[in-house]
Amino acid sequence: MIELYSAATPNGHKISIALEELGLPYNLHVLDLAAGEQKQPWFLKINPNGRIPAIVDREEGDFAVFESGAILIYLAEKTGRLMPSDRKGRSRVLQWLMFQMGGIGPMMGQANVFYRYFPEKIQPAIDRYQGETKRLFRVLDGHLKEHEYLAGDYSIADIANWSWVRTHKWSGVEVDDLPHLQRWLKAIAARPAVQRGIQRPPSAIDEASEEDAKRLAQEILKMVETGRSRDGGV
Repeated sequence: MIELYSAATPNGHKISIALEELGLPYNLHVLDLAAGEQKQPWFLKINPNGRIPAIVDREEGDFAVFESGAILIYLAEKTGRLMPSDRKGRSRVLQWLMFQMGGIGPMMGQANVFYRYFPEKIQPAIDRYQGETKRLFRVLDGHLKEHEYLAGDYSIADIANWSWVRTHKWSGVEVDDLPHLQRWLKAIAARPAVQRGIQRPPSAIDEASEEDAKRLAQEILKMVETGRSRDGGV
C-alpha cells in the first residue's frame, strides 16, 4: 500500500494521476497547507523539505520518497510501466520529465505568483514569466506536431507536463494558437485514470469564476506568506 501525502496542486496531481494509471492501491492524506501541516515534525520525517507531494511505500518497509519527479520515477520503476526499460527510451522520458521540473513548473509557478498572487502588479515580472511559459509551450507544441506523446508511448513525462500545462489559464497564458499542444491536452484529459487523479483532491481553480479566482488568489497568497514565515522568511 502507498500512503500519498498531497494537496490540490499540479505537483500533487502528478502523483495521484500516476497511481490511478498504474492501479496501485493507495491512501490519500490531504495536508492543510494553509495551516502549515507540511511543516509539522511528523511530516518532516517523511519529507525534510516540508513540501508536498510525498509517499511512503508500506510494501518496502515504509520507504519514503519526496520530490514529485523522483516519486514518478520510483513508481514507474516499481511497476515497470509508464517508462521504457531500455536506456534510450528511459532517457527520452527523463529528458521531458526534467523539462517540466526545470522549466514548465518553475516558470508557471513564478507567473502564478506575479500574475495572480502578489497584490502589487509588477508588469515586467509578469511579462517575463508569462513570456517564458509561452516559449516553453511552443517547444511542446513543436515536438507534439510530430509525436503523439512526448517520449514515445504515454509516460510519466506526459503526466508531469500535463498536470502543469492544463492550468495555463491560471498563469494567464493562452494556448489557442498551439494546436498540437491543445490536441495533447484534450487526449490526456480524456483518460479515465487522469480524470480520477485530478479529483484526488479536486482543485478549486478548475471551475473558479473570475470573482472566485481573486478570492482564491488572496487565500493562496496568505498560505505562501505563512510558509515563508515558517521557513525563516526564505
